[in-house]
Amino acid sequence: MCDLFVGTWKFVSSEKFEDYMKELGVGLATRKLGSLAKPTVTISMDGDVITVKTKSTFKNTEVSFKLEEEFEEATADDRKTKVSTKAALILYSHYSIEEKQTEGRKCPIETKGSGNEYTMNNITCTRVYERA
Repeated sequence: MCDLFVGTWKFVSSEKFEDYMKELGVGLATRKLGSLAKPTVTISMDGDVITVKTKSTFKNTEVSFKLEEEFEEATADDRKTKVSTKAALILYSHYSIEEKQTEGRKCPIETKGSGNEYTMNNITCTRVYERA
C-alpha cells in the first residue's frame, strides 16, 4: 500500500521554497544554495521503518523513522528539529501530515501522492518530484 511513495524521485519544480526555509529560520546563504538544489529523493520501507534519503550537489541527508513516532532530524544548516508525523496515513490514503518544530517555530507539511508525482505542500511551498 505504501508503493506510491517507495522508490526514487527526481526533482521537477519548486515554488516558494526559499520562503519556506526562511519561515524555518534558515540563514540567507543556506536558503540561496537550497533554492538552487535539485535533489533526488529515495524513499524505502523496512517493516514499520521509513527511510528518506535526499541527495543533491548541496547536501546529502538520510532520516529513518517509525510510523507515528516523533523523531529528531537535522535541518540543512545542521539545526536539530523535532518532527511529529502521521506517516501511517501514507499507508491508507497516500496522504501524510508532518509538523516540524525548531527554535519554537512550528511548520506543518502536507504530503500527497498522485500518479508518478510526489508533492510536498506546506504553508508557503510546493515541491514536485516525479518517479525516476
